[in-house]
Amino acid sequence: MMTQVLHLRKRVRGWMMFDWATQPFYTLGLTFIFGPYFATVAAEYFLNSGLDVASANARAQTIWSGGQAIAGLSVAVIGILAGAYADSTGRRMPWLWAASIVFVICSWMLWFMVPDGSTMWSSLILFSIAFVAVELALVFTNAVLPSLGDRCEVGKISGSGAALGYTGGILSLFVMLFFFFDEGGKTFLIGLNPGLGLLDPTAREGTRAVGPLIAIWFVIFMVPYFMWVHEEKTLKTQGGFFQSMTALKQSLQGIVKRPSLFAFMGSQMFYRDALNGLYAFGGIYAVLVLGWGQTQLGIFGIIGGISAAIGTWVSGKYDHKVGPLPVIHFHIMVLIIVSLCIIGMSRTHFYGIVLAEGSSLPDILLYTCGSFIGASGGGIYAASRSMMVRHTNPARPTEAFGMFALAGKATAFLAPLLIGTFTYFLNDTRLGFAPIVGLFILGMFLLRWVNPDGDQKKWETSYTPTS
Repeated sequence: MMTQVLHLRKRVRGWMMFDWATQPFYTLGLTFIFGPYFATVAAEYFLNSGLDVASANARAQTIWSGGQAIAGLSVAVIGILAGAYADSTGRRMPWLWAASIVFVICSWMLWFMVPDGSTMWSSLILFSIAFVAVELALVFTNAVLPSLGDRCEVGKISGSGAALGYTGGILSLFVMLFFFFDEGGKTFLIGLNPGLGLLDPTAREGTRAVGPLIAIWFVIFMVPYFMWVHEEKTLKTQGGFFQSMTALKQSLQGIVKRPSLFAFMGSQMFYRDALNGLYAFGGIYAVLVLGWGQTQLGIFGIIGGISAAIGTWVSGKYDHKVGPLPVIHFHIMVLIIVSLCIIGMSRTHFYGIVLAEGSSLPDILLYTCGSFIGASGGGIYAASRSMMVRHTNPARPTEAFGMFALAGKATAFLAPLLIGTFTYFLNDTRLGFAPIVGLFILGMFLLRWVNPDGDQKKWETSYTPTS
């Protein structure tokens, strides 16, 4: 008995290391380092090709957003298909290995994103493939969560894993900013030569090192996962490709007959899309509305990451006590308040109140908003993952989390489209954020039909676990 307990603990710890190993891709690659670097290089490339500054910036933003949209759609489609097939064959680990290898190779190749823009398109393709690979790996990893504990325990495990991931993201950000990131020729804050003098700042080699850093970080910290999280033994498989697609079709058709799951999937589409909009445009808002530079954005990222780690861990504790649904409700309310704060704020005014010239209040408010976005963004994801467990057929967990990924990506275009449309017609960057509030409200509204206990009891009465 004691041996089984120790084995489970190692398995839980190994599972948590996935979040630690992959978070640098989102923190460094997507948000704070590679994404802004790509946009800068692309804008300069289009400027040199004859476009004016505004058009060049718009073109750069467009191709980056387009790459993310295509990658997100690919994850939504491939994730649910691969998940269904993996469940039917009883093999998930080979898929995780394959996704991991692709992710490491494509991440490493981001090193070749040179400042002259000659490798811009290939780098965008490589980043998009890496994004698809890590998200697919997440589908197969999330499928392990239901086997790590009962429905109360998985909330704490999910929150602790996500908190560990955000901690890893922050640590990797410190490493990148202090030792590699070379905007201006020197590293962030401490002013060292990039790579301890081994990298050429004129070629932006310090910044380009973000790709190899992400790859090496993943390889090192995925070792505990592959050592301790072994594939469960199955007595038999449920068929091959055609059988798995038939099962998937039945599952998708059955969603409408499961009102709690149907409402939860719909709710996720809106509130996760709204959250992604905050993530994607928060930095843009800071630059365009408040005129922030790289130093302030770096501090913003550190504050957001630290608060995400703490908030997600605390949310996991409350999930364990009260369940995931109240936690999701709470975080949506926090994010609505934060969004309203952002909408009403500018460098000179706050909801019509004129601020003193040079007032630091807008900066303080946005730093504060960033901390709440980090805490509630991490908390709502962990709680959503826990809530999905309560709606998961134990016989087909990978398929379920493929649908979970689908819900998170199916409307990934909506927030950027609405923000762009509102900004264009209202000619106001701040008011362009108004649709975010609406998406959060829609998500919260749909939660009224979600059963706090999910529908797992249905499966518990009909499922016989394999040995």
